[in-house]
Amino acid sequence: MPRRVLTGRVTSDKMDKTVTVLVERRVMHPLYKKFIRRSKKYAAHDEGNVCQVGDMVRIIECPPISKRKTWTLVERNGQPVGDAPTQTTA
Repeated sequence: MPRRVLTGRVTSDKMDKTVTVLVERRVMHPLYKKFIRRSKKYAAHDEGNVCQVGDMVRIIECPPISKRKTWTLVERNGQPVGDAPTQTTA
């Protein structure tokens, strides 16, 4: 099963080697058929502490690093991050 990849915006970089990423998605309301925004925050591993608040990043699923951290940084503002895992398509 392929690992999930999400795109979001960094909302916090205060932790060491960790960033908080806000991921928004649009879903259709079941009764009113209007698109509404849903968001969720993920803790992602940032080995080099390169991200800052406001950066657009891509994160990929990984084995658990800590209690809350199961995502790793792949791209920052469209540029690949040096320690990012490579995603293979089989």
